[in-house]
Amino acid sequence: ATSETAPVAAAAVPTAATRNRSRRETDEGGVTSHASAPAKRGLEPGSATMGHVSDETGLNPSNGLTESAPPVTPYEAMGGHATFARLVEVFYEGVAADPVLRPLYPDEDLGPAATRLLMFLEQYWGGPHTYSEQRGHPRLRMRHAPYPVTEDARDRWLLHMRAGVDAIALPEPLETVLWDYLVAAAHSLVNG
Repeated sequence: ATSETAPVAAAAVPTAATRNRSRRETDEGGVTSHASAPAKRGLEPGSATMGHVSDETGLNPSNGLTESAPPVTPYEAMGGHATFARLVEVFYEGVAADPVLRPLYPDEDLGPAATRLLMFLEQYWGGPHTYSEQRGHPRLRMRHAPYPVTEDARDRWLLHMRAGVDAIALPEPLETVLWDYLVAAAHSLVNG
């Protein structure tokens, strides 16, 4: 790893993800699934677990009504399509100029890869299921197996993804939950 990327990866290794890994199911591609994992800080990607009533009065401070607001998914809490589109846009700006990552994308145009990543992230975090409708099960390890995902490539991927996460400026704990997932996913895809 270069001196630019090594600190990013080293500082980003999530202890919470490591602690929870043994409690998660693994899909046939070897990527951990959130389906049965305990929620982190009250958030469970892909489900409606974030809405809540803050006190015994039944008042939801966000709307002042006596009933709690309908639960929101992490996708909605993070800002929906616009947020994930910006994250992917900034990420691929970095990839386009990266001498290690760019050759891993066989298409001259990064647009289709950006669309696939956007659909995947939106679905994972509770948004539209467009990814599965168009491409089937994600099977991340299988889909990345033909490409040499080295530790250097992983660190560079995380560097550009960090720029994307910084660009969307999520509040805590949303940023931590998103980043922890991205780091764990990046580490799981190293194959060379």
